[in-house]
Amino acid sequence: MPVNKKVKSKKSVSTIKKSVKKIINKNSNKKSNLAKNSIKKVVAKKLISAKYYVSETPLKYADREIFGAIKREYKREFSGLELIASENIVSRAVMEAQGSIFTNKYAEGYPAKRYYGGCAEADVIENLAIDRAKKLFKAPFINVQPHSGSQANMGVYMSILQTGDTCLGLSLDAGGHLTHGKKVNFSGKIYNFEHYGVSRETMQIDYNEVRDLALKHRPKIIVTGGSSYPRFIDFAKFREIADEVEAYLLVDMAHIAGLVAAGLHPNPVEYAHFVTGTTHKTLRGPRGGYIISTNEELAKKIDKTIFPGIQGGPLMHVIAAKAVCFKEALDKKFVDYQKQVLNNAKTMANEFIYKNYNIISGGTDTHLILVDVKSSKGITGQIAETVLDKAHITINKNGIPYDSESPMVTSGMRLGTPAITTRGLKEKDIIELVNYMDEALTNYDNEKIINSVAKKVDALCKKYPIYKYISEM
Repeated sequence: MPVNKKVKSKKSVSTIKKSVKKIINKNSNKKSNLAKNSIKKVVAKKLISAKYYVSETPLKYADREIFGAIKREYKREFSGLELIASENIVSRAVMEAQGSIFTNKYAEGYPAKRYYGGCAEADVIENLAIDRAKKLFKAPFINVQPHSGSQANMGVYMSILQTGDTCLGLSLDAGGHLTHGKKVNFSGKIYNFEHYGVSRETMQIDYNEVRDLALKHRPKIIVTGGSSYPRFIDFAKFREIADEVEAYLLVDMAHIAGLVAAGLHPNPVEYAHFVTGTTHKTLRGPRGGYIISTNEELAKKIDKTIFPGIQGGPLMHVIAAKAVCFKEALDKKFVDYQKQVLNNAKTMANEFIYKNYNIISGGTDTHLILVDVKSSKGITGQIAETVLDKAHITINKNGIPYDSESPMVTSGMRLGTPAITTRGLKEKDIIELVNYMDEALTNYDNEKIINSVAKKVDALCKKYPIYKYISEM
């Protein structure tokens, strides 16, 4: 293979290193350290292997724009509090696995049945991910290859449904997900989705309504679980309804997977035909999906649908990170963490109620809280998101049941405690944080007060730093 003429040879690198010694000998210890750092930068900039066309230049020199964005994102996360319910802060081990050499490997197929050579270690990683996930969720069969929760749901639909089949799911405004049949999503375009909602009085699922709709429409699959539903779901009741109309039951546990893994939330695997989820959110892993099947025949259909049906090569670096996160979730410390997630969520909900905010459904059984800011403060979710962002608190505007505002405006905001709990915040910090949020939202048009809140948030963040090794890059 020809050598890139612009690449520094080993001899050139050696010459640079000799220059280091000369500089060091000519300076005091303090100046020597400066000289060493200067030469390190030169070597880092220039050192590219002379034997192959792969740069070994560190990112900070190879692509300053991307490196700059990463550093700024680190600063944003370090100096602000993440309250988006679907976000978390992964461990260094998860991050290292996802950024590993497995990003190079193509491994179409499944362990011991690959369409490419050189997959021995890929098999090790995928088998570890499968075995750990089975143990974690008490699941008989699991596919860890879906690239996302949405593709996991797609995998289930395409394994058992035909175009135009009738389905029944939780509506988006009641706390469901786009892939539960929203018309703008593939699920609502390919399949005929009917929807159940929540009671106007309790803002919780009305199981009588679910049964009535199931009997009326005779769906082939019933979908439950959601992205902004803060209460326990009666999976046994859903299975009873599904059996009555001879439908499959799919539980989307993307949001609650970490709580389920810790034994702090009812496990849908006992009741559903299929369970889908993501490895981020409460599970605190990389961004990815998985599908649990509760019998072998269904598991075979899922495997064929994922590959070669809707995906090609699996993302082996992500599967490696999934395996790491499953191992972390099997540790007793993870149970303690999830208990704190719940304690923080309940504390946050109670503090908002104490301050006369309208909390949808009156509280929470999970990691998330849905707040009606329009009826509470006379502002939209969009305004709340913007104001809190200025105060270094990240949330997302969110529709609420029977919302009169558009999805880009909304009447509500969704809050979650996984990321701030990972960071180390506990009940007393949550009370302090709710005070800051209330101060900013009450004075949403007062920049001076919002800036003052931002400084208080910065001070709180410094008590709970993250990723020290990144800050030293």
